[in-house]
Amino acid sequence: MDYEMEELVPIVGKLAEKYTSHESTSITYEKAEQLMGAVLYCIHELWESSGNAPSLNKKLSAQRAYEMGAAYVRDKTGKALDLYNRILPEFCHYENKCLYDTFVKGIPEFFKWYDVQFEPQNTILTLDYPLLKDISEYTGIDKIFEFIKSIGLEQKFLKLFPAGYVINILSKDNRNWQESMDNICEIVFIHVIGHIILGKSLTVIELEEDDYSYMQKIFKQATLEDIKKQLTTALEIFIKNYYENDRELLNYLSGAISGIVVRLKNAADNKVLGNII
Repeated sequence: MDYEMEELVPIVGKLAEKYTSHESTSITYEKAEQLMGAVLYCIHELWESSGNAPSLNKKLSAQRAYEMGAAYVRDKTGKALDLYNRILPEFCHYENKCLYDTFVKGIPEFFKWYDVQFEPQNTILTLDYPLLKDISEYTGIDKIFEFIKSIGLEQKFLKLFPAGYVINILSKDNRNWQESMDNICEIVFIHVIGHIILGKSLTVIELEEDDYSYMQKIFKQATLEDIKKQLTTALEIFIKNYYENDRELLNYLSGAISGIVVRLKNAADNKVLGNII
């Protein structure tokens, strides 16, 4: 949203007054930069929530846009905290320390220290646990909310299987899975994809040499694009049958298929599929 600097500076000035409890408008350059970032973040929040309406900034003053955006930020923070509190009681980290530290220990610290008014753009956490989607473009509550939603989807996917089953898969993939910084959902998802390719029951964890040979032939005979299409269709059926056709979960997992297929293709070419599945 295009606002001139002269429209934004007074908003920063008002924020500065609040920051100093109306005792002064004199603040450091760094603090002024932070407050300007807060104003721009809130205005951008309004822009995003309105679907990037091109005429929106022509109808609203910068002050009004900021106020509406700030309200959206507060509302999103409340929704993110509510979602976190709904996920936490049944949350399972499958003995993975990185996931536990990030979600159970880290997220509450974010909500404890998050400054909705004066620094909403600050993500605070490094979010060391990786996701199956890229959220690097987000900051502040936008990034935290995306992270929480993604973890919620991963938990839903993993809860189809007994915890012991998941841990068995993780331990076969990496003996030190408790200390690993890999995404554990992806490891189980690769296991599922391998079984979909083979047409095998998911109850079968140990694959035979013939299974790996069969997969190698598939990757040799079919193009990556064809395999991606087949797996996308198979995943859609899988989600429909086992997850009540959860489209959010489908979209989240579908986004990881391309990268996984490339990894499987490389493993098949080097005859090391057993190291991945």
